[in-house]
Amino acid sequence: MSWTIEERPWDDPAGAALRAAQRAELDLRYGTDDHEPGTPPSATDIDLFLVAVDSAGRPIGCGALRRLDQASAEVKRMYVVPESRGSGVSSSLLERLEAGARDRGWLTLRLETGPAQPDAMRFYERAGYRRIPLFGAYVGSDLSICYERSLP
Repeated sequence: MSWTIEERPWDDPAGAALRAAQRAELDLRYGTDDHEPGTPPSATDIDLFLVAVDSAGRPIGCGALRRLDQASAEVKRMYVVPESRGSGVSSSLLERLEAGARDRGWLTLRLETGPAQPDAMRFYERAGYRRIPLFGAYVGSDLSICYERSLP
């Protein structure tokens, strides 16, 4: 499988469709549509949004960065369609997000996932992210598990 990763605006239709698919999957995993303890990302606070497309131009994955402070950002909306999982798309998206963070001078990436997403936890741990105490809006949430990585 081949793909390309493109920077797009947050309101890009392909990106919006991928985020809707992610939301539907998480609704099923958590059994509710109330599973986002933090502030949802928006066009006003996303600094980088990437969309992966296959060789036919179909959107197959996405990921975003939201600045937290001068030196750190949060990974948001990492998602790959089920039929493209295991192909390396998610690793490529994360690598591009990390490169985008370094380009902006951010030395630390943080993220939040949840207990119904063991596949995501394994992915981030394999990528060098370590579990940290809940941060920001996630403090006190039973639905949150947070990770961090210092960028080389």
